[in-house]
Amino acid sequence: MHHFPDGKRFAFTVFDDTDNSTLQNVGPVYQLIDELGMRTTKSVWALPNVAGARFSGSNLHDRDYLEWVLGLQSKGFEIALHNVRNSDSPRDVVEHGFAEFESRIGQGPRIHVNHSSNRENIYWGDARLNSPVVRLCYNLSTRFRRAGQFLGHVQDSEFFWGDICKEKIDYVRNFVFEEVNLDRVNPLMPYHDSRRPFVKQWFTSCEGARVETFCETLRESNQETLEAEGGVCIMYTHFAVGFCNGKLHPRFEELMRRLAQKNGWFVPVSTLLDFLRAEHPDRTISSEALAALERRWFLQKAHLGTRR
Repeated sequence: MHHFPDGKRFAFTVFDDTDNSTLQNVGPVYQLIDELGMRTTKSVWALPNVAGARFSGSNLHDRDYLEWVLGLQSKGFEIALHNVRNSDSPRDVVEHGFAEFESRIGQGPRIHVNHSSNRENIYWGDARLNSPVVRLCYNLSTRFRRAGQFLGHVQDSEFFWGDICKEKIDYVRNFVFEEVNLDRVNPLMPYHDSRRPFVKQWFTSCEGARVETFCETLRESNQETLEAEGGVCIMYTHFAVGFCNGKLHPRFEELMRRLAQKNGWFVPVSTLLDFLRAEHPDRTISSEALAALERRWFLQKAHLGTRR
């Protein structure tokens, strides 16, 4: 059982993937979160969009968006990185993106989450898997389209930036689970994987990629479970996907207002991970525990048909 600060019963936060984000479709969401007294983590792209990429959205070169992001930061929200832009980025572009992030935000990001099919994604595709059986099943299920595609950790590649990640990033997201309390699936979180040395610590998160799955994971019975178990919930979502279409999604607003009334610790992702890490500083994951985590993730992925 965790002993959260100030006698809080459980911990809840959100990592918001920046895909397709604009002031119009995510601004009202953050207005609600701010009103409720919660503090979460919003990712950004530091560099302008590449035309023709699968996903677009605002970035730190959009003046009004940058001003809004800085306003969030001043209120205690965390600003994180979702790769430096919406498309493939060789090492020199990654270096430029980090410099732009630091210049515009005033400090570097502590969290990185891989974006879609960017070639510079680090330990992604089949490279995120250690178990030979799970890796083979994954490659068969994806028809080997993602085998060897991601090169951020490959030192002789033009997309290598593993050393930058190790120097500048504290936490990288890996597996996402259809579960409200992450203690049930990964009590070691955050964890270090010695087989992937360019990442200091990995964290897992809860399924909520779009408003429907977010609301399903955060339904009333799950809120009661999270509170009763004194658990940890890090929702992984895209606030640009259905949460606000002219007005806030009513079910989302209802569930968030209900949760905010509980005695939860509502802090940004890095703050929560720092706390968990301090509880048990040595969090190197064993081969057996990692294999179990991978098996559970793949079986769920096969069931849900997701790539997260």
